[in-house]
Amino acid sequence: MFKYGIDKLTLHKVIEIANGKLKAVIDTKAKGNINLSRKKVEAIIKSNKVVYGINTGFGPLCDVKISEKETNLLQKNLLITHAVGVGENIDKNLSKIMMICKVHALCQGYSGVRLKLIERIVYFIENDLLPTVPKQGSVGASGDLAPLSHLFLPLIGEGEFWIDKQIVPAKQILKQHKLKPLELHAKEGLGLINGTQFILAHTIIGLKKMSYLLNLADVSGAMSIEGYKGSKSPFKEELHKIRPFKGSLKVAKRMRMLFKDSQNITSHIDCERVQDPYSMRCIPQVHGASRNAFYHLKELAEIEMNAVTDNPIILSETEAISGGNFHGQPLAMALDYASIAAAELGNIADRRCYLLLEGKYGLPRLLTQSGGLNSGFMIPQYTTAALVTENKSLCFPPSADSIPTSLGQEDHVSMGSISGRQFNEILGNLEKILAIELLYATQALEFRRPNTFSTIIEENFKIIRKKVDKLEDDRLLKEDINALIKLVKTQKLIVKYT
Repeated sequence: MFKYGIDKLTLHKVIEIANGKLKAVIDTKAKGNINLSRKKVEAIIKSNKVVYGINTGFGPLCDVKISEKETNLLQKNLLITHAVGVGENIDKNLSKIMMICKVHALCQGYSGVRLKLIERIVYFIENDLLPTVPKQGSVGASGDLAPLSHLFLPLIGEGEFWIDKQIVPAKQILKQHKLKPLELHAKEGLGLINGTQFILAHTIIGLKKMSYLLNLADVSGAMSIEGYKGSKSPFKEELHKIRPFKGSLKVAKRMRMLFKDSQNITSHIDCERVQDPYSMRCIPQVHGASRNAFYHLKELAEIEMNAVTDNPIILSETEAISGGNFHGQPLAMALDYASIAAAELGNIADRRCYLLLEGKYGLPRLLTQSGGLNSGFMIPQYTTAALVTENKSLCFPPSADSIPTSLGQEDHVSMGSISGRQFNEILGNLEKILAIELLYATQALEFRRPNTFSTIIEENFKIIRKKVDKLEDDRLLKEDINALIKLVKTQKLIVKYT
């Protein structure tokens, strides 16, 4: 059981809560912290002290004092006016992760919202009442204002929910669940919509996907080397110990395991070839650099999961700090770095595909023995080339850009929401590239029989061959490619050692 606001969230725990495999609750200690924080807000209101977001306007209107009678309307207006997102809706699982992360932040007792409000969000999570949230509209400071506003509109009876694949008005669903819309009190609207949970949810989903794809890239690379009859010597431990980057050491170790007990790799150990092209022998350095970027982003994401990112932060009955914890730059810059890392996994995989088509070292050109009449696997590499270039174009770092908003009050923003979306788009393209490399590598392995390969490569060979047959004569390859893309997306290929 996970205790919101008390225990530490990790990448694994967030995913487990979202999938319903880990129960998450607001325990007694967290409730005490929430109620104490709320009392501090109420004391500030009664003191008539001017505090941003509690009894003032927002952004450039921070100098406008709001009366005690109008504070509730102020919070409702805040939620409604900031719900200006556009474009397609994000995946509903992202909405769920956003709510989980927001609940954890609010439960730490620095936001001044009522327990009743947080309990309603938890009810939404536990009953899969997932609000619709448009993809576009956040500049990543003051947090993800537009997405979070859409996310929490259903609390006040506005907005929409996903019900299966249908979009249904929140009013209708609340009525079915016998829930009345809530009236927001002082500080609550701002506590809900200030924060980085949109950026963070995209980071979490991307990290989960990238974790698998990093491992799969090693597997597909090893299969390509086996098909190419490449050398295993560039993966020796002694080589990598003298340049001991964490990612390189990890990948080199994995590659050694992927070649363990391979008849094929030892069958040409004394051949006259001196060295392989970089896309084969530099896998530890390139894949390893991508792993280093993954490690960095994961570390930062787990700090953010356990952080309080709204504004102002309530410290006492007399002190509320209007700071900048909502600024998305810490994740935005790392997301852009991770985007480059993911794109490079695809870039090097495309090069390996190309090498397998050249017709060298016992492989037929285009991986077909009937070239001329048959084009074999000539054209799928066009697709990987196109996807690689698309990913390169998506590597422009949004965090390097900033457009002032809010009449200059918010004069530097992170654009981290765009970084998060681009990161996931690149990963989606990478899945397709690796699927095509697996298509090529499996075909290349056919020409190395009767030699056998390591257990993990043999097992993956069988899994792939259940979906896609060996290519003898030309056929429509679209179905083969789509079958392997689905296989990659469902993460059914074996990428770890038992």
